[in-house]
Amino acid sequence: MFEIEKAIALHILSGPGEMENLSPANASGSMKRVSKDDETEIDMVWGLKVPMSDGVRLNATLFKPKGLRRRVPSIFTMTPYVSDAWHPDAVYFARRGYAFLLFDVRGRGNSEGTFSVWDRDAPDGYEIAEWLSKQTWCNGKIGMWGGSYAGTNQWSVAGRAPPNLETIVPIASAYPTIDFPRKNIGSSYDIQWLTVVSGLTDNSNIWKDQRFWIEKFRELQTRHLPFGRLDRLVGNPSPQFQLWIEHPTPDDYWDSLVPSKTQYRAIEIPILTITGHYDSENTGALQHYRQHMLNASPSARVCHYLVIGPWDHEGTRKPSREIGGLKFGEASVIDVNELLREWYDWTLKGGKKPSFLKKRVAYYMEGAEKWQYADSLDAISRRKLTLYLDSKDSAANDAFHSGFLRRSKPRRSKTDFFTYDPLDTRPADLEREEIKNYNVDQRYCLNLYGNGVVYHSDPFVQDTDVVGFPRFVAWIKMDVPDTDFIVRLFEIGLDGSSIALADDVIRARYRKSLRSQELIRPNDVNRYEFDGFQFFARRIAKGSRIRLMMGCLNSIHYQKNYNSGGAVAREAGKDARTAHIRLYHDSSRQSFLQLPIRS
Repeated sequence: MFEIEKAIALHILSGPGEMENLSPANASGSMKRVSKDDETEIDMVWGLKVPMSDGVRLNATLFKPKGLRRRVPSIFTMTPYVSDAWHPDAVYFARRGYAFLLFDVRGRGNSEGTFSVWDRDAPDGYEIAEWLSKQTWCNGKIGMWGGSYAGTNQWSVAGRAPPNLETIVPIASAYPTIDFPRKNIGSSYDIQWLTVVSGLTDNSNIWKDQRFWIEKFRELQTRHLPFGRLDRLVGNPSPQFQLWIEHPTPDDYWDSLVPSKTQYRAIEIPILTITGHYDSENTGALQHYRQHMLNASPSARVCHYLVIGPWDHEGTRKPSREIGGLKFGEASVIDVNELLREWYDWTLKGGKKPSFLKKRVAYYMEGAEKWQYADSLDAISRRKLTLYLDSKDSAANDAFHSGFLRRSKPRRSKTDFFTYDPLDTRPADLEREEIKNYNVDQRYCLNLYGNGVVYHSDPFVQDTDVVGFPRFVAWIKMDVPDTDFIVRLFEIGLDGSSIALADDVIRARYRKSLRSQELIRPNDVNRYEFDGFQFFARRIAKGSRIRLMMGCLNSIHYQKNYNSGGAVAREAGKDARTAHIRLYHDSSRQSFLQLPIRS
């Protein structure tokens, strides 16, 4: 699931038609800062109770300019993390002339009711907006703010089209069934996150204890227990966790948590979507973006702006120059709150559009270390580089003796072969501790244990900007009714260093549709299309190679598929079947990687 913000846990939170932005010297200076002399003193109202139509009262903390004698725009957020976590941000906007309200979602913090993830946020948010419009200090212009959980519920509220909602700013917003669960494959992190939001109060110290969680995730794997027992194993039996397990595919339950096509079409307000290359909700945030752009009116589409930085989940609000061992230029760090202040000044106060938003899409080009702009996502990379899988004598099972990613189509090429034994616990030994430098770590590629294949491209003859969503097609035969595949992409430098680019997963039974299963008939050759990679933008350096690694998922951080074809969350070691996988790449069954190249 989406990551809880570390800031919460710690109580702190150039091609034609494009324009380049900020040099490192003025990366943050593009947004005019409000000096302390221009800031106002503020008042606070703690424990404000706002009644909903069903009688439940939601708790809010209100911050507003001191001695307010005029009506001002109001901004609100709805959080399950207890509103005190966002105190610094609320104060920031109140000192700049806004009434800012931090709402505990129902069943959390000091709000009444029962907490159910996203279940009541849309109607509650609609009623909050209506209530706000009637307050003596509100001028009827209302915006929403927030990221992660509070980015997702902005979309749900906006889909209800509250009359006085003027703008939303969804940051790092998850999209159920796209990134949570990820394409129908559960994550061990789900119960870790649910423990944070169990009960009424903040449980971030439990969440931070990575040693505890890794011990429990490894225990589930090494004892070959069903994924559905994970909540009891960690000591927190969770009806919410079990509810998710009982809905393994997109259905009416999951559909109710996001806007319908009709609701996306009804969103006619300015939107600023923010995500990061390394944001765990990258694919979810961009699914919301694409659904709105696909269904909205032309007038609504031109008011939807997108910013994609070289950030992880937390960094979408508090950018850092280093993520997972990978460092970026000074231009990568912008003042996100100042950008949002300019956005609200534009949409709620009639001010100027933020100078940072030179076009409707802003993305950071890693390697070149600068911001680039485009009119749309599709306009960035109209060219595709297709690299076909090939190997010599079926030798592709080792990073040092790999297959090839060739620009020419294969003619006569033998299949490659690997084996996945769900009872093999050696991969769990690689995950005994938190992998902090995950963007440059190579342990998974160098320790396949026979479960996987590796392919390398020729060295790039010039710097090449790869921007967008990769696509991978593979022809596969296996002798079990189901398994889970993962594909990872890397840039490998001349010195042998590795940089993670993107990855994607597929559960074999859902290779044709996430909504319905079709188990594998043993020894049939089937086509798999991996089209759920994250968006990334990186200048692949001259002399670097692309590495593609493919194998079956065997990690303590993912739900274990024991390959029996049954209900995966209920499978255990007794159901295990070893999968023997053949990957085809001949003239009639071409397996290939397609990279989007910036014009």
